[in-house]
Amino acid sequence: MSQQSFSDIEYSMRKRITKREEFLNTMEEIIPWDEWVDYIRPYYPNSRRGRPTKGIEKMLRMYLLQVWFNLSDEGIEDAIYDSYAFRKFMGINFLDEQVPDATTLLKFRHLIEKNKIGEQLFRAINYVLEQDGAMMKGGTIVDATIINAPSSTKNREKARDPEMHSTKKGNEWRFGMKCHIGVDAGSGYVHTITATAANVHDIEEAHNLIREDDDVTYGDSGYIGIEKRDEIKNDEHLSKVEYRIVRRPKSLPKISENAYDWDRMIEHRKSSIRCKVEHPFHYLKNKFGFRKVRYRGITKNFNKLNVLFACINLLMWDYAKKHSVPAKG
Repeated sequence: MSQQSFSDIEYSMRKRITKREEFLNTMEEIIPWDEWVDYIRPYYPNSRRGRPTKGIEKMLRMYLLQVWFNLSDEGIEDAIYDSYAFRKFMGINFLDEQVPDATTLLKFRHLIEKNKIGEQLFRAINYVLEQDGAMMKGGTIVDATIINAPSSTKNREKARDPEMHSTKKGNEWRFGMKCHIGVDAGSGYVHTITATAANVHDIEEAHNLIREDDDVTYGDSGYIGIEKRDEIKNDEHLSKVEYRIVRRPKSLPKISENAYDWDRMIEHRKSSIRCKVEHPFHYLKNKFGFRKVRYRGITKNFNKLNVLFACINLLMWDYAKKHSVPAKG
């Protein structure tokens, strides 16, 4: 047990802890730190030459803080100096050491992105969910959301990000990328992620989100006609999947007041299952604030999406375990 600092003693007298600290305490408990460190270790430089490297876990903690709170390299360095909750999560005592600088974090982040460690972490968490029986099989919900990108050309290249594109949603033009996810219809956990430019239609990426053992797929009205697409018709498995796509309200027939509206009842049932896909997007945009990309290019932002959805699945799993109703014996 590390020795308490004066700040630890002072903060221990508080009447309540902040929501930020509660969140960090939860992540401290549910993240398999040893396992995640082992994924990074083969790529992490040793300290035989040059200045000594920081510990892998310490750098991983700093990187996760940056991802969770959507901060820049310099921004997270300053935030750790300012915030007791951040410093506590990092395990830093200023009597012994200082916060890793922004350049060190930049190199660590590039190491994560180059070796696609975000994807490895996401697959590892899903494997644990499957082995635990939390993630089911047989059905997938597909959906997509737009992540905005800076549209300004006031930068070094005097141009927008060439990998991002514009698309019109409703009456509004959006510039950025699109995150496509496949969610397990039974549990609501995200099992597949892809990323494209914003102008790629949701239906074009749907075939990459369906698992090999899925028998049914749910989607909103944007996926109407999916069964007619060539990549679906020409695939032996995908052509046999049942596509339960929510119809547009205007397409439903009108009935008399005395008749039972079977069409709307069926659409309500499909919507009640399809809505599970909105929960991960709620975590992504509202809890973690990932509404606008921070990096240029889709690859770097796709790595961040993998890390975030790995953490989102962990949070949803932890919530489910804490609020599950025990079976009556």
